[in-house]
Amino acid sequence: MSDSAYIHIQSLTKSYHKGKTLITPLQDLSLDVPSGEFLALMGPSGSGKTTLLNLIAGIDSPTSGLLQVQGRDLGGLSRAKLTRWRSDHVGYIFQLYHLIPILTAYENVELPLLLQKLSKRERRQRILAALDLVGLADRATHRPTELSGGQEQRVAIARAIVHDPGLLVADEPTGDLDRESADSILGLLDSLANDHGKTIVMVTHDPKAASAAHRTLHLEKGQLISGS
Repeated sequence: MSDSAYIHIQSLTKSYHKGKTLITPLQDLSLDVPSGEFLALMGPSGSGKTTLLNLIAGIDSPTSGLLQVQGRDLGGLSRAKLTRWRSDHVGYIFQLYHLIPILTAYENVELPLLLQKLSKRERRQRILAALDLVGLADRATHRPTELSGGQEQRVAIARAIVHDPGLLVADEPTGDLDRESADSILGLLDSLANDHGKTIVMVTHDPKAASAAHRTLHLEKGQLISGS
């Protein structure tokens, strides 16, 4: 394992049964992701890329092999400890923004902080800093219906980073956006990696989106086949 590897994966396999059939979406996969890298994962449907993303994010657990994030063996954590680890260390960005329509941008960004022991003043400082970072400080009181798709995704990114996680996982974050908005979001992700040291793993079908990442890996039938 490289000293700079934020994510270290060795001989990782994920299997599950569907009826009497054994499904193996990932098989004997090894990968190192340096701290602060913006990594894109590409591959056809069923290639295992979303399974890999979910394992890295601690949403699912491996069947066998080693999966370490910042030196922590995720495969050895109980479900309760894994949940706690996710809440402290991972931010999620998805194609559908999952904003709550009746809440303002400020209130949507506030949600991850409500379970933390912070004063109202501390929460406010973090929320405004996150909104400012994504360029929406002037939209704090707007509800999702008053925002464009690109602005909604920026609110979702602010929500993902407000608790200052080291790892961001993004599943088709530009899939629902026009090209201009998509390019803006990709530029923001690049800045989060380059200027703020976030390690980002993004699944995408879009070669243009993948080209914005520092490195692109291709999966097919649960194995890495190439990279750039």
